[in-house]
Amino acid sequence: MTKQNTLDPLALWKSMYNQTESQFSEAIHETLKTDEYAEMLGQIQNSFLQYQQLIRSTTDMYLKQINVPTNEEISSVASLIVNLEEKIESMDEKIEDELSSKEVSLEVTKLKVSVSKLDKKMNQVLEKSDQLDKNMNQILEVLTSNKEEPPAKTTSSPTNDKK
Repeated sequence: MTKQNTLDPLALWKSMYNQTESQFSEAIHETLKTDEYAEMLGQIQNSFLQYQQLIRSTTDMYLKQINVPTNEEISSVASLIVNLEEKIESMDEKIEDELSSKEVSLEVTKLKVSVSKLDKKMNQVLEKSDQLDKNMNQILEVLTSNKEEPPAKTTSSPTNDKK
């Protein structure tokens, strides 16, 4: 059997990588350690920040022109809404407290009126009771005096009228 020499691209790439990887790695590390590279990165970062600021201000101006709120304005409105909701809840609690105290006050007032009416009725009942006691005492006096005295003849008697 004969051995055929065929070109294997993967094997070729692997051998090239093994030969050049250490040299590239060393060159990159040396470049990263230099002050010039750090200055260049600083300049790139500054350029990026300036570009970002330009885009932000341009976007803000554009949004203002088309009357669309910015993120800051939306955040501000959201904060105001949260504060407003808290105030509404607080006022709602105060109103409920006031209503419950007014309801209690109204109930107390109704009870006072009812007690006052009951007191008046009780006084009327007591007056009637006193009157009945007086009448009963008078009747008893009349009855006891009639037992002690002989009945007086009257010209018209209730028993004679019935006949």
